[in-house]
Amino acid sequence: MAISGQDLAVRTAEDYRAFAVEARGRSPQYEELARAVAGDAALLDFLTALPTAKRQPNLLFAAARYLLGEPPDLAALHALVSNRGDELAGTMLARRTQTNEPARCATLLPALAMLPQPLAIVEVGASAGLTLLADKYSYDYAGHEVAGTDPDAPVLACQPRGPVPLPARVPEVAWRAGLDLNPLDVTSDDDVRWLQCLIWPGETGRQERLAAAIETARRDPPPLHQGDLLTDLPGLVSEAPRDATLVIYHSAVLGYVRRADRARFAETVQRLGAVWLSNEGPGVLPGTGIPGCDPHGFVLAKDTEPIALTESHGNWVEWLP
Repeated sequence: MAISGQDLAVRTAEDYRAFAVEARGRSPQYEELARAVAGDAALLDFLTALPTAKRQPNLLFAAARYLLGEPPDLAALHALVSNRGDELAGTMLARRTQTNEPARCATLLPALAMLPQPLAIVEVGASAGLTLLADKYSYDYAGHEVAGTDPDAPVLACQPRGPVPLPARVPEVAWRAGLDLNPLDVTSDDDVRWLQCLIWPGETGRQERLAAAIETARRDPPPLHQGDLLTDLPGLVSEAPRDATLVIYHSAVLGYVRRADRARFAETVQRLGAVWLSNEGPGVLPGTGIPGCDPHGFVLAKDTEPIALTESHGNWVEWLP
């Protein structure tokens, strides 16, 4: 049965109110803007004319920022929809929410370091490949320091909670590759600008960290391959060296994939004989809905078994007993 325009507007408004809750304490500007959009008929009409996957708050706000050169407020968003609505819609249709937060490497590092070395790593939903460089960054876990292989790479700070198995050194990466529907190029100023637009105003340090990670990637760009996680992963994995531990991982990717396709992806990964590290929202994968955990944080699972809770942008990692 077809969904009415009114029902679509109600659902879209609910999504924007949920985003406002997520933005609370992180980005007051986007929290206020998301609540305003949820109650604005003209903006909801604009959004409901787009495909479901293109109505996301992150995508709307980043696309508006990309066109305006600064984060939008409600008046600027209204003017953009009224005067340049086709251009805004075109940007949203062409772009994706490909946030590439390098600090997520700090939450993945303990799990990677525990595996038999060296590693052959494949990241699904790699964006610009900044989280393919876990061995190049340095780390500070509340005073426990781990040096990376690139002395000019940024130091990623992460607060450890619980019995985190803090590594003495970064993992040895013998081979790496990223897979993405639309890989971003760290040497492209336009792609870099899009990554910058995805960062929420008010989040201290993220723009600086992104810039430093991009410079790291530009010194030795990670291999990125355009492809679909459901059909192209086996072919990419077949290129990995056989004498290294194969690791497939992803962060904040499967939430954008239909539930049935998540199950297909899980079956694919499990057939490939790899160690599987997923860093996704609670319950995105079956068995990862941890009671009482932050609904806006992530659950780090190894082969679908939860091993840690993580802050979505890598600020802390809490190891599970």
